[in-house]
Amino acid sequence: MEAIITVVGFLGAGKTTLLKSLINSYVAKGWNPFVILNDYENANMDAQQFMDQMSPQCIKPLSGSCICCSGIMELRNTVNNIPERKHGITLIEANGTSDACALMEFLGVGLDSRFLPPIQISVVDVEHWQQRGEHNELEANQIQVSSLLVLTHLDKVIDTRKREVISQLQHLNATAKIIPMDDLDVLLLPELMPSKNAVQQLDHIKAHWASCSVDLPNLPNATYIHTLCNALPKHLLRVKGCTVLGDDTNYTYFERTPSGEVHIRPFNGVPITGSKLLTIGPGSDPSALEQLITAMLLKD
Repeated sequence: MEAIITVVGFLGAGKTTLLKSLINSYVAKGWNPFVILNDYENANMDAQQFMDQMSPQCIKPLSGSCICCSGIMELRNTVNNIPERKHGITLIEANGTSDACALMEFLGVGLDSRFLPPIQISVVDVEHWQQRGEHNELEANQIQVSSLLVLTHLDKVIDTRKREVISQLQHLNATAKIIPMDDLDVLLLPELMPSKNAVQQLDHIKAHWASCSVDLPNLPNATYIHTLCNALPKHLLRVKGCTVLGDDTNYTYFERTPSGEVHIRPFNGVPITGSKLLTIGPGSDPSALEQLITAMLLKD
């Protein structure tokens, strides 16, 4: 039977980093992973980042619908239509504001008998855990029915902070195994049991945020990316985009995490939607983004 592993966690916690590590490890050990990605605006952009690790036929992006509610039927149908493979394993990365408890409740119903009951991994950003203000409840919800809690950003905290966070996690989920990402043994994941924890229900509207995307012109250099990201309001908790810089013939990917850090790296291939700027968070508005881009370029 084939295991299904869902990866959840707050925006910027490190879900994609974990997923890439899982893919590399499973492929190296002779497994055949199938990956499903869910994002607000453009999961196709995220999907292309995995093309150097696995075949495009084994990656399915789901954009727009929230897989913890309105998109659950599409997710379930996608899983049931995954081709059978020797040593197959299915990995699902949920968007950063998914209602993780609802996702596990709905996903486990109506799956083909060749699949094991799904298990959930929650990625926990130790540095920023429960420092999200009004979004703390959503972040706490995302670990309640996880079988494994993977700790990230440990290099940025002292041991006292790590122990404090682990204590809070154990209070919210006493049955989950808690490990740093570096200690993850992928061969043990399919053997994890689904959580049977009772959960504290989340007001589901808290898992639905505004999002939008707009076309982004080519930019002269990386400085413009930093200028753009710094100009965007802080209540936009997730910013990412793809563009061409200067005379470069390749695309560049960038993102701003909820903590305000800006990361820039090469993009794998050519985005099927062209250059884009995407935002997630209250107040995401296409016209406001377009005005900001225009004002930035006019200052040049």
